[in-house]
Amino acid sequence: MRVFKNAWFVRFARKEKISAEALWDAVERAEQGQIGADLGGGVIKQRIARPGGGKSKGYRSIVLYRKGDKAFFVFGFPKNVQDNIREDEEAQFKRMAKEVLALTDEQLQRLIHNRQFEEVIKDA
Repeated sequence: MRVFKNAWFVRFARKEKISAEALWDAVERAEQGQIGADLGGGVIKQRIARPGGGKSKGYRSIVLYRKGDKAFFVFGFPKNVQDNIREDEEAQFKRMAKEVLALTDEQLQRLIHNRQFEEVIKDA
């Protein structure tokens, strides 16, 4: 399993101090079938715990996800700021998932090199 975050999510995670461990926890829960909401088309909504707090008062993230393969964190928001995503945003994430989940390893490496994606390294 490989986990990535797009450039927008890199800035969001840095600002909110979301650790690689918290992102991997969200992906591992998804791998075990514990998905917050399956929006279809390779898009899931997953909770991320706030540093020093729990998941219920934490963050919601939009993840482009293919079980056992790759997960891309592409959008996040604090639960107390935004309740959910709009229908048009959901449709846009589904279009994005179709493209992103079809990337070859070579294409993905180019996007990482261009800083459009960053791989989330799991702490040992």
